[in-house]
Amino acid sequence: MSDIDKVKQLRKSTGAGFKDCNSALKEANGDLDKAVEILRVKGIAKASKKMSRDASEGVIVISGDEKKMSLIEVNCETDFVAKNDDFIEFVKELSEINNNHSSNIDELKKAKMKNNKTVEENLVSLIAKIGEKITIGRSKTLNNDNSKNFVYQHSVIKENVSKLAVIVSLKIDKNSESIDLFGKQLSMHIAASNPMAIIESDINQELIDKEVNLIAEELKNSGKPEEIAKKISLGKINKFKDDNSLMTQDWVMDPKMKVKDVIKSQELSNLEINEFVRLKIGE
Repeated sequence: MSDIDKVKQLRKSTGAGFKDCNSALKEANGDLDKAVEILRVKGIAKASKKMSRDASEGVIVISGDEKKMSLIEVNCETDFVAKNDDFIEFVKELSEINNNHSSNIDELKKAKMKNNKTVEENLVSLIAKIGEKITIGRSKTLNNDNSKNFVYQHSVIKENVSKLAVIVSLKIDKNSESIDLFGKQLSMHIAASNPMAIIESDINQELIDKEVNLIAEELKNSGKPEEIAKKISLGKINKFKDDNSLMTQDWVMDPKMKVKDVIKSQELSNLEINEFVRLKIGE
């Protein structure tokens, strides 16, 4: 095999650039297996240098079906790379594997991809090839009995790949057009309104405490009597809970109604919102 043929084969098997492949072959005295190992070591070194950078761009990818569905966030440094074909191909396959492993990130990183290399190995190779920091971020799988998943995506890059994505799981007795319409509209509502929880008692107490402290700081120098300040504070925190609880939010399709009112008005038998997940790049 000629030197140029070896370079071509090395590029095909590793995805590395011509210059790196040529250099590795020279270092390995023409031994392809040794050249592959050299490139792998260099790739890890390149990747580790890039991991101190900020990766605030990226994509959210959805995989699964109406019974079991997952979201996964994959971050990179620039929007240009977020639309790169190699990056998109990687994240779409990664998303399918993530759904199979129910968003267990430790299992995901060790799982094999189509090229028989692990996710971690492919991630290192992609970082070395593209030249940017790439990380696996947040992930979530929704898989509930007697339920149906509904999806909304915003700023779509490719099929199932976007900048913002929502999955909401509804517990239902049977399918109907009205449930399908409500599920679609509810996922759009969640994308726009960004609730913290389904009901106020499920809001993280740390977030409520933080809001209480902010309100107290705001009222401290207002000059209002203590009793009035307490009433104002209570009113503000109650509004915060209402605004951030899905069931008490104003319905985006008709702000005169709350989400809970929409459910009642449609008389959707035994309909329940099991859970939802909303991921947006940059949040």
